[in-house]
Formats: sequence, structure tokens, C-alpha cells
Amino acid sequence: MPSFDILSEVDLVALKNAIDMANRKIGNRYDFKGSDARVEHNDKLLTLFGDSDFQIEQMKAILLPEMTAKKVDVRCLDYGELQKVSGNKLKQEVRVQVGIEQDLSKKIVRLLKDAKLKVQAAIQGDAVRVTGAKRDVLQEAIALVKKNVTDFPLQFGNFRD
Repeated sequence: MPSFDILSEVDLVALKNAIDMANRKIGNRYDFKGSDARVEHNDKLLTLFGDSDFQIEQMKAILLPEMTAKKVDVRCLDYGELQKVSGNKLKQEVRVQVGIEQDLSKKIVRLLKDAKLKVQAAIQGDAVRVTGAKRDVLQEAIALVKKNVTDFPLQFGNFRD
């Protein structure tokens, strides 16, 4: 029986390369000279350090195009609150969302059931497996999910015939 998986993954090597390029650009900019502005990353958590909220916004303006150039979908970023560190320094944590959260998985399953397509959707950890009798029905399911879920990056893979 044909099936496919709905996933949400991020290429962590491309993400690291984008962060390195952004740090290089931040270090070369004149308006960041003498400041402690930088982007640190620890697995799936980015931390932006800056002297002011304006600097943090400028760092985002440098980082996001770098991520886009490296084919990292920026919709997977979850921005935290600005936090005061020591003195007048600020930091902002940005979480990289990998995998589909439980509520979004349930929304996708409900969407496929309500569409009355002849497919079965099952939540498997941080992915959703969709099974159907025909390949055409699975392609309709992919089109339906792509049309209705636009605020979160999804990949459709592991297609088996």
C-alpha cells in the first residue's frame, strides 16, 4: 500500500554555515565595532547577544538572508523574549523547531479526515504517516496539506509505492 511521511526537518550543517557567515558579517560591520554582538548556537538553540534591541534586530536582518541563502526555512524559528543580561547587554534566544508538534499533527490528521479522502493518517512521533490505496489520492493529500498549512515548514518524504 503506498504511503509517505510528513516531516519537518532542518539541515543543521547549513544552519551552522549560515550562523558562521552571519557572525563574520557582524564582525566586519562598522556599527558593530567595539560591541559584543554575536550569534551563538547550541544544537537547536540560537542565542543573539547585543548591546541594544536595535542591534538585535540588525543581527536578525543579517542572519535571516544568510539562512535563506543556505536553503534553511526561516519559518522554523521560534523567537523568545528579549532578556537583559549584565549591565546594558541584551540577549534573545531563538529555538529551531525540528519535528511536527503534537497539536499540528492532530490538525493535519483532522484536515485529512475532514476532506473525505481515502487515506489514513497516523501520528508517529514527530511525523505523520499517510497511507492510501492509490498514488493519485496521496498526491491529492499532499496538495491539500500544502495548501492549508502555510505557517510551518513541512517536507513530504519517504514515499513508498
